[in-house]
Amino acid sequence: MITTRFTETFGVDHPIICGGMTGVGTADLISAVAEAGALGFLTALTQPTPEALVREIARCRDLTDRPFGVNLTILPTLAPVPYAEYRAAIIESGIKVVETAGSNPAEHVAAFKAADVKVIHKAVAVRHALKAKKLGVDAVSVDGFECAGHPGEEDIPGLVLIPAAVRQLDVPVIASGGFATGGGLAAALALGACAINMGTRFVASAEAPVHANVKAQIVANDERATQLVFREFGNTGRVARNAISEEIVTRSKRPGAVFEDVAALASGVRGRTRVLQEGHMDDGLWWAGQAQGLIESVATCDEIVSGIVTDAEKIIDRLAGLRG
Repeated sequence: MITTRFTETFGVDHPIICGGMTGVGTADLISAVAEAGALGFLTALTQPTPEALVREIARCRDLTDRPFGVNLTILPTLAPVPYAEYRAAIIESGIKVVETAGSNPAEHVAAFKAADVKVIHKAVAVRHALKAKKLGVDAVSVDGFECAGHPGEEDIPGLVLIPAAVRQLDVPVIASGGFATGGGLAAALALGACAINMGTRFVASAEAPVHANVKAQIVANDERATQLVFREFGNTGRVARNAISEEIVTRSKRPGAVFEDVAALASGVRGRTRVLQEGHMDDGLWWAGQAQGLIESVATCDEIVSGIVTDAEKIIDRLAGLRG
């Protein structure tokens, strides 16, 4: 077993996180992650209302008695999101750890800390991580350029970003972006991180609530099978490469292009329905990281977590044996 500041602070067996993923982070997956001894986060905004989130938290508790948390991502949306109500639902449900991401979480961090809820904030730049630390977060998840989702606009890979953050932070740092193997966990620990955060690897799990075609596509894809979208609009996202992402890139490069030119193609509802639920792999935008190139099979969460930890322990032992 690998014990770190992360496992001690958050009361889990292994230094592995399944971060929030819209449309994927439901009780089905997160309870399995928890049972495997890792820390998983239900995704608050996957649930249509705060009341539905309360029910999903209760469902997860019915499936596991081990620790899990909730992700609250704060991003601009076409329709206003009642963030305060989602936050209240999290607190009133007795959740003890929250992952925040997206825009400035100051208001939410203050409320969570007042309720004795631990907070992990996801950042894509060292300066953002430092700001989160000043807000009082308990840990920072540092997202390298390899990640799925929004890697920011500075294109700093994890091999540089993670130790740069560790050098300036005195709270636990979680390495995120490009992690899917025991070698990755061992490398993250060597860079000074206390844990790894995986998304794409857990999408390709038996328990992930997505179509089998999605899981098979992740296994079939290599590290080149992602694409950056929305860069022209200052909101870069890394997604799986498919017909929709290619068309979004083409339209975005046209002179005078605006987001409305691609909005219908980029619809989150379309991606979740047509791809994640129905398995039409070229009919919607879906998120995946470069770690696709490291994923060779669909496995249970227990197999994923135990395999990564065992491999990392072997690597650490082998490297320790090289001394002297």
